[in-house]
Amino acid sequence: MTATTPCCDFILFGALGDLARRKLLPALYQLEKAELLHKETRIIGVAREDMSDEAFRSKVHESLQKFMGKDALDLAVWERFAKRFKFIGFDLSDLAAYGALSVLRQQDSKRAVVSYLATPPQLFSAICKGLSEQGLNDENARIVLEKPLGHDLQSSCEINQRVGEYFSESQIYRIDHYLGKETVLNLLALRFANSIFSDQWSHNSIDHIQITAAEQVGVEGRWSYYDDAGQLRDMVQNHLLQVLALVAMEPPTRLDAESVREEKIKVLRSLRPITRHNVVDDTVRGQYTTGIAGEKKVPGYLDEEGAKAASTTETFVAIKAHIDNWRWSNVPFYLRTGKRMAQKRTEIVISFKPQPHNIFHETVNQLPPNRLVIRLQPDEGIEIQMMNKVPGLGKQMLLKPTTLDLSFDETFENQRIADAYERLLLEAIQGNQYLFVAREEVEHAWRWIDGIRAAWQQLDEAPKNYAAGSWGPSASVTLIAHDGREWDDDF
Repeated sequence: MTATTPCCDFILFGALGDLARRKLLPALYQLEKAELLHKETRIIGVAREDMSDEAFRSKVHESLQKFMGKDALDLAVWERFAKRFKFIGFDLSDLAAYGALSVLRQQDSKRAVVSYLATPPQLFSAICKGLSEQGLNDENARIVLEKPLGHDLQSSCEINQRVGEYFSESQIYRIDHYLGKETVLNLLALRFANSIFSDQWSHNSIDHIQITAAEQVGVEGRWSYYDDAGQLRDMVQNHLLQVLALVAMEPPTRLDAESVREEKIKVLRSLRPITRHNVVDDTVRGQYTTGIAGEKKVPGYLDEEGAKAASTTETFVAIKAHIDNWRWSNVPFYLRTGKRMAQKRTEIVISFKPQPHNIFHETVNQLPPNRLVIRLQPDEGIEIQMMNKVPGLGKQMLLKPTTLDLSFDETFENQRIADAYERLLLEAIQGNQYLFVAREEVEHAWRWIDGIRAAWQQLDEAPKNYAAGSWGPSASVTLIAHDGREWDDDF
């Protein structure tokens, strides 16, 4: 296979951190294995620790062995991959220390520089300034920013402003790993390459839409970090709103960054504000208590290591959202996400309107509506739930609900499904922005989230309890049942 990416220096800030070790280094290895990295591309790890290039290679090898999952490490690929690595250690807040990176430009001033900031956002400004002072922010440079981009609209604007002092918007790649998932990308193909769906994708045919991101894990030893964020800011502001925007957006004129982003921004602008007047009816916030998860007893949120007994941070959120435009008039979007839930599941459920008249009433009292289920994890795929005739003879025609199931693992069993970070790193190296988030998207999302948080503060109610291993507080069932509907797990 011929390399399809340009030659570059890939600078990984925070190279010894958890994200780099679990996700980024394995993703780069897979790009190497697929021969998608230019033969002269270099990977420079940067962190405050002091170590040799060889010691860093050893750390990378250790990370790959631990986090590659079912993919065994190929010795020949590793030997090729290891030759790309260099390590530079210095304090990222010390601007004078960035001179250590000047050697990159001295060796080759024409190759692109892709800087990935897998660091806390409070370091973004110093890193960007340090890169600028070494001339590593020219027109060939790109910078990839990890979330969280702030904790509210004001802090997000401040981060974007500081980064924007040194890099233009066309050079900034704000990452949301959900946008690299195969099934999320398949939304574009499903909607805009198939008239069977594109012609029905509106209030004329769709009754409601559910988006669920359920996690079985708790805070996993990160109580202090998580308590400052909560599930609304940690999951809804980025992942769920990005998925919602892709589900709801109008067809873009072209499949490029500007066209796709324009349509997503229109959706985010059209979200109906949630204020103190409708927050009780349209939202539920919860916090998990002791329960059974994964067949073992687990502590409640306030019993986790390092917890503060008075915390009112939510670990579960359910929201009834409305998009106030022509396409989605009176179609509710039910968003739900939480920790310590019954299953690990991320999915989109499109529920179509029922048939207006039932000619099969003698055997089926009520025809269930068709449902399109798009599974993002753990098993990526698409289901279409419909009614079919039961084979057999007789006067009456018997019907039965059936499912057409496209499992990516089974359908493409001989083709490896790439991890989201593999795709996003490849797109950043190639200079393609359409899978990354524009500044205006981030800020519209924060504006909507800030409104919900302000309404909660005015309401001044503690989150509702739910047992670990359940599907959340009973109030979330009431939220959707009040409209005569039910969550997907109730089917």
